Amino acid sequence: MTENASKVISMQQAIARHVHDGDTVVIEGFTHLICFAAGHEIIRQRRRNLTLARLTPDLIYDQMIAAGCARKLIFSWAGNPGVGSLHAFRRATEGSSPSLALEEYSHFGMVARFSAGAARLPFWTLRDYAGTDLPLANPEIKSVTCPYTGERLATVPALNPDVTIIHAQRAAGVVVEPWGAHPSYAQGFYDRDNDFYVSWERISRDPARLTAYLDEFVLGVPDRAGYLARHPGLVARLRASQQVCAGVNYGF
Repeated sequence: MTENASKVISMQQAIARHVHDGDTVVIEGFTHLICFAAGHEIIRQRRRNLTLARLTPDLIYDQMIAAGCARKLIFSWAGNPGVGSLHAFRRATEGSSPSLALEEYSHFGMVARFSAGAARLPFWTLRDYAGTDLPLANPEIKSVTCPYTGERLATVPALNPDVTIIHAQRAAGVVVEPWGAHPSYAQGFYDRDNDFYVSWERISRDPARLTAYLDEFVLGVPDRAGYLARHPGLVARLRASQQVCAGVNYGF
């Protein structure tokens, strides 16, 4: 590929090229710009034994766990925001023979892990875990003595994913995927589908119903356009209205 060649590729090509069985994969987004389209394509390509990492795994990771993609989850909170539990996640972790390994941190603990990886440091220090029993549940949380103050500080190891997927509105290399964040939202383009988040409570509680959902809306469609075709009226219902602010000059 030449230096000036376009990096715009299809979602199928992006996942086939960059996501492999056994990889550590991050699909980030905090209610906003969660790339469900990428998660669905990973399911369609039947990736297996993935370590999924994210600060707040929600519906898309519930779907990937239900589809058999995940071996391990590295996280700081898991749930259906504003609704309740993730039931595929619970089925995979509860009982006498859980199928999903867990590695839990606080929110800042996950931020610290990513920060250490980005800085090419082996670990990051923090005070997050004073007075908690989380280090007892997670042996990866250790401690060091500060060489300057003598204070005992918690540490977390660097996290360096094989693949990080970000649903961005501006970038250098992009996948053009309209409505790729549904049921989360893209500011200025479409709204969060709150009805879907509520309905996922019923879907995810019932393994058969969850499997039927994946068969119809993920495995049963070739791409995001096919997904949208299965949701008539979705675009009109959630398309954002125009509320444009004045431009901003970032010059200095």
